[in-house]
Amino acid sequence: MPGFEFINDLEKKAILDLFEKNKKKYGTFPLFRPRKYVKKFEEKFANYIGVKYACCVTSGTAAIKVALIAAGVKKGDEVIIQSFTFVAPVEAIIDIGAKPVLVNVDETLNMCPIELEKKITKKTKVIMPVHMLGVAADMDKINKVAKKHKILVIDDNCEALGAKWGNKMLGAQSDMCTWSFDNGKTITTGEGGMITTNNKEFFKLCKEYMDHGHENNPKFPRGRDTHRIPGFNFRPTELTGIIGLVQLKKIGKIIKNNKFYSQFYIKLLKKYKGINLRKIPNKNKPLNDCVIFNFTNEKLAKTFVKKLNENNLVTKNVPDAIEWHYAMYWDHIFKLFGLNKSKLKQKLKKSSYILNRSVSLPIFANEKIGKVKNKIKIIKFILDKMLKNE
Repeated sequence: MPGFEFINDLEKKAILDLFEKNKKKYGTFPLFRPRKYVKKFEEKFANYIGVKYACCVTSGTAAIKVALIAAGVKKGDEVIIQSFTFVAPVEAIIDIGAKPVLVNVDETLNMCPIELEKKITKKTKVIMPVHMLGVAADMDKINKVAKKHKILVIDDNCEALGAKWGNKMLGAQSDMCTWSFDNGKTITTGEGGMITTNNKEFFKLCKEYMDHGHENNPKFPRGRDTHRIPGFNFRPTELTGIIGLVQLKKIGKIIKNNKFYSQFYIKLLKKYKGINLRKIPNKNKPLNDCVIFNFTNEKLAKTFVKKLNENNLVTKNVPDAIEWHYAMYWDHIFKLFGLNKSKLKQKLKKSSYILNRSVSLPIFANEKIGKVKNKIKIIKFILDKMLKNE
C-alpha cells in the first residue's frame, strides 16, 4: 500500500487546473504534448531517488521492457530473475524473446546471491533483483557478482519505493531501476511507470524506444525527426505527470505512517517463539508497507490465514495473490523453456519451503489508530489460541 489511500482534493484540483490552464492552447484535451508535467515529474523523481535521469512510461511492466531494450537484451539472451516476484518482469523478458532464468529466494524473500552466481552462463545479459514487498535484495552481494562477471543489473523496485540502502534511496545502486505507480504502489498515478539511471546513453535509449524511436532531435520538426532504433509507444499522458507530482509530495508522510503502524505488528509478533520475522539486510531501511513473518510449518500458516479471513482481515500477496507472484504457478510460461509443474516444483523447492510458511500483513498508512489497535487485538487472540500448545 498505500498511495491510493492518500488521493484527495489535491489530485482533483491538479487535474482541473491542467484542463483549465491549458484548454486555450491545447483545446479541451490537454493531455499530450509538450508533456511539461511529465518532464517535471521525471525531474522531481530522479532528484528524490538521487540519480541523474528518469524516463516516465505507461506502466511498471512497460518500464521493465524499455529498460531491457535499452540494455541491449535480444532474442536468445538470458535474464536472471528471482522466483518470488510479480509475473510482469517474466512477461517482459519473454516478450523480447529472451529467456528468464529462475533463482530461488532466501529468508529475505528476495534473490539468493549465492544461487545467483551459479546460474550465470555466457548468455546471461542482465541480473534483475526484485525488491519484493518493501524489502531490498542484498544489493552489495548482487552487484559484486555482477561486477565480477561484467553483467548489467536492472532492479525491479516497483514494490519498494521509499526504502533505502545505506544512506541512499534503494534503486540508486544499479545500472537501471524500474518503478510502478499502479493503484497498489507507494505512490499512484492510476497506472504509470519510471526508469531511473545515471547512464546517459541508457536514458536516451529508453526515451527513444518508448516514443517510436524518436530521437527528438532539436534540429528537425517531429515529422522529420531522426531515429536509430525501432521503438514502440509507451508514452504517458500529462495526467500521469501531474498526479505523480502531487503524490510525490505525500511520500514522506506515507513512509512515516508505514513505519509507525508496522511497529504495532512487529512488537506483537516478536513475543511468539513459534514465529520468525522476515530477514531484512543490514543496510536496508524497508518501506514497511507490510509485515511478513513465518511459522514453523505450513499447516500453522494456513490455519492463521483462515482465522484472519474469518475475522474479515486480509493478507497481501502472501498467500492471497501468490499465484501471480510466485513462478511455481507459471507453467503456462515456463513450459516454453521445458519446465512443467513437476520440474518447477523441484527447481523451486527452497522457495516453496519459505513461502508456504509465510504470511504478509498489509499496512494501511491512513487508517485510524483505533482500527489498527483493534486488528492487533484480533491477531493476538488468534495467535494465543493457535500457539498455546506449540
